[in-house]
Amino acid sequence: MKRFLPCAALFLSLYLQPGLSQADEITVSAAASLTNAFSDIKVLYEKKHPETTIHLNFAASTPLLKQIQEGAPVDVFASADQETMDAAVKSQVINTQSRKNFVRNTLVLIVPKGGKKPAKLEEIMAFERLAIGNPNSVPAGRYTKQALSKAGLWEKAQKKAIFGTNVRQVLDYVARGEVDAGFVYGTDAKKQADKVETVFTLDGHTAILYPIAQVTTGKNPKDGQDFLHFVLSAEGQAVLDKYGFARP
Repeated sequence: MKRFLPCAALFLSLYLQPGLSQADEITVSAAASLTNAFSDIKVLYEKKHPETTIHLNFAASTPLLKQIQEGAPVDVFASADQETMDAAVKSQVINTQSRKNFVRNTLVLIVPKGGKKPAKLEEIMAFERLAIGNPNSVPAGRYTKQALSKAGLWEKAQKKAIFGTNVRQVLDYVARGEVDAGFVYGTDAKKQADKVETVFTLDGHTAILYPIAQVTTGKNPKDGQDFLHFVLSAEGQAVLDKYGFARP
């Protein structure tokens, strides 16, 4: 018997509750860094489609895929990396023809507002605590590992690491001053510009391209496809622009 993750079980209960119309509801699972942008897009979409309700589920991309693989009824999946979406393709849980890259992002080093700023990357080795997304489940963590590995710093950096379960948790660690520095997306740093400072943008990692696709476990493929198209539309892209995402 399959065991669903808590969020997946919640989705199942939503769809199975008497009186709810499955045809007019969709569930969208999206990377944590998309929280603000997709929350705004949801409002715009529901204004244009008052008969449709969107349930948003945000987390790190790998746990979201795990929920889908375990059968959670998700209609649209937006990942923060290609690796996770490639795994979704391999698991045959998405409509591969619907897969599109819809935004780009950057990886930046941030420090608490007023905190010490390293002049170059290797100076982070003087810090005691570094917030990094867990590379095993968080795309931002994987990008960070790639960048630090290329710079020859990963082995030492991980000994100082406080690993976050998603990129927003890493952002919170830095914003609250619980760590000396952290690695997040440029869009995350922009969100908390009053509490964190961006030191510099990192390279040495694969391009940060976000893919989106329809999921085969969903109950409402038509509205799922409509929502995906709305994200790709000029109106959806304008919202993503506002939050600092770049066009693919």
